[in-house]
Amino acid sequence: MADAASFPYYAVPREARWGKMVVGHAPQDIDPHYNSRLHIERTDKIASAGSCFAQRISEALQSSGYTYFVTEEGPPFLSAERKHELGYRIYSARYGNIYTVLQLLQLFRRAFGRFEPEEPVWQLADGKYVDPFRPSVQPGGFQSEEECMADRAAHLAAVRRMFEEVDVFAFTLGLTESWVSTVDGAVFPSCPGSALGGLHDPARHAFHNFSVREVTEHLDMFIAEFQAVNPNAQIILTVSPVPLLATYEPRHVLQATVYSKSVLRVACEEAVRKHSHVHYFASYEIVTATGDSKSYFLDDRRAVSDVAVAHVIECFHRQFTGASAEERAAYAEHAATPEIATAKPMCDEDLVMAALANQIASGNN
Repeated sequence: MADAASFPYYAVPREARWGKMVVGHAPQDIDPHYNSRLHIERTDKIASAGSCFAQRISEALQSSGYTYFVTEEGPPFLSAERKHELGYRIYSARYGNIYTVLQLLQLFRRAFGRFEPEEPVWQLADGKYVDPFRPSVQPGGFQSEEECMADRAAHLAAVRRMFEEVDVFAFTLGLTESWVSTVDGAVFPSCPGSALGGLHDPARHAFHNFSVREVTEHLDMFIAEFQAVNPNAQIILTVSPVPLLATYEPRHVLQATVYSKSVLRVACEEAVRKHSHVHYFASYEIVTATGDSKSYFLDDRRAVSDVAVAHVIECFHRQFTGASAEERAAYAEHAATPEIATAKPMCDEDLVMAALANQIASGNN
């Protein structure tokens, strides 16, 4: 009979065993992390971007007493609530939600003058204008095309500064499905022709669902180009646990959701294995795999509850800062942090679907 001690799995650590780390543990006590190559200091400049769920992480970081790096603050005379309505301090800059990796890569390239999309503005039904790449940050739109373009120039300068000076950049990958310009490959955060602006032209706009290979390549390119301008920056990748609201593919939304999240998770893993300065944070696993879907999601089985967000943030600090909840509260009390508005996350797809529902209800479909 073989010696048990010689069996390869005999010596694996507790963290590698389901029976030790999951079975019998309350959901809120499960932390799917093993060890960390990154420690964030209170003075490190932390920036973030990503899909809707990333807003919850941003909000928690801003109120934790750590240095959340914001390069686009908004006019000082605006209240915190009004700034939030206009897309300020939702993230480090006023870029709105960034759902796909290619959208992030193109934002980076636009900020450094390496990409100029052919479709500069969208017009609303009332004649006002919005930025196609952040259509929801200016409710009601800009008064003129010139105003929209000027605001974008200032925005891209703020984005460039963020990438050049940040110490830790956290990006939440959200989707693989996207709408892309057939002219130059520009990726839009929402479908052209929706309530957020623009006109849908099948000759200029195409649906695309990114593959593992594509997402991995886009992520590799972003990491390389970002490192070239900021060699010391660390990157944290995480996958949003929020399911798709709808899919444009001819299949069940559950299948589409699992495909999308699986692709994004694999792309993160490839990047972490390849780059020592890239780290993975398991927010997707915390929310979806701890066995407490009733209290971790709201009744729509899509929106993540405050209980789940608290669990995610606690794990984040345990993994990357080591600061307890009590220590973070003390830091926040003495930190010169601007007033932060708390509100339901701003999601482009929710705005689009709400407008569509209103159209259908009024018979304008």
